[in-house]
Amino acid sequence: MDKVIIRDLLARGIIGINESERSNPQDILINITMEADTYKAGLSDDINDCINYRTISKKALALAEKAERFTVEALANDIAQMVLEFEGVQSVCVRVEKPGAVRFSRSVGVEIERSK
Repeated sequence: MDKVIIRDLLARGIIGINESERSNPQDILINITMEADTYKAGLSDDINDCINYRTISKKALALAEKAERFTVEALANDIAQMVLEFEGVQSVCVRVEKPGAVRFSRSVGVEIERSK
């Protein structure tokens, strides 16, 4: 299966359980890998045959910035469900990270896989 990749999409939103996390937007790093058959798109060179990663990126950003979830697990699941609504996407791997959330780490987060 072919893969369409969105790497290191940076959103700012409310995520977390602590009072400071609930009142101050923070960085949320999103990675999305979609499995789809890109054969037709490769032959036609037509955007209408492609998985439109620009549209998916915009929707993922908007979702992360307005969701105000308590956990990265819930946000990752929200994004995965949204991505699976796109025609042609057969499965998705979503990683959501909170950079700097834990002292002495670059980031912490979760990676989930979902399919139709």
